[in-house]
Amino acid sequence: MPAPLQRLDFTITPTHGRATRADARLQPNNLPKPVVIFIHGFKGFKEWGYFNLLADYFAEAGFVFIKLNLSHNGSTLTEDDVLDLEAFAQNNFSKELTDVSTLIDYLYTNKSAVPANEINLNQLFIIGHSRGGGLAILASAQDIRIKATATWAAISDLENRWPAQVIAKWKEEGVLHVENMRTKQLLPLYYQLVEDFLANKEKLSIPAAARHMTQPLLLIHGTHDETLPLQMAYDLKTNKPDAALEIITKCDHSFGGSHPYPHTTLPAAAQHAADKTISFFKAF
Repeated sequence: MPAPLQRLDFTITPTHGRATRADARLQPNNLPKPVVIFIHGFKGFKEWGYFNLLADYFAEAGFVFIKLNLSHNGSTLTEDDVLDLEAFAQNNFSKELTDVSTLIDYLYTNKSAVPANEINLNQLFIIGHSRGGGLAILASAQDIRIKATATWAAISDLENRWPAQVIAKWKEEGVLHVENMRTKQLLPLYYQLVEDFLANKEKLSIPAAARHMTQPLLLIHGTHDETLPLQMAYDLKTNKPDAALEIITKCDHSFGGSHPYPHTTLPAAAQHAADKTISFFKAF
């Protein structure tokens, strides 16, 4: 009889100095298992909706599933939701990349909360949802330790994300407010996010990263994505023609999820995406 699933909570501190939380889900059996890192999207967090059910699903399929709060997503060391608006305002894409590389580095240390005998870092995979999907592609292009990559409803490009007139006003006022449709909060973003992107355009180009990454890539997108249109998946495949493309009919941006999520099983679209991702990773 398989051992009960185990959850391991831990904290990492990237070089920018803001610590953040992560957790690993696994079925301990003293055998090395492939590792999946899951990256949430903009305004997301690791405890959102069905993400714990997703962690269980991958663990039951034989993976160690690790999800983290990106350090400046607005969560704190005690709360997961978007509550620290100053931290949210200070977020940028370079900090998010640092968060991911710090987590990977952490898994290679002897201080990791995840037992070394339970993980096979030669099979290290990454999944990103929404903006986290773009981040997963950027991270993969820069880190050969990642063996294969899957994106769920990924953004295809960070450039030109905001109209020129919005950028001009943002620069003048120093801050842009975006609405969190779930909570109706107005979330601040300081202009430093734009400055960081302009200073690191080559490193932060998702199209260039897709062209240059050597890892296998799976692109999953829904036909009814209301946030990032299906065309973005086609754009990514144009930049990486050997990418596998899975289109889910009538699937929205959240793959059928919501927060809070009251059910005990994955939404059908999320399970479809999980099954495709599991099969894809198991080939490597």
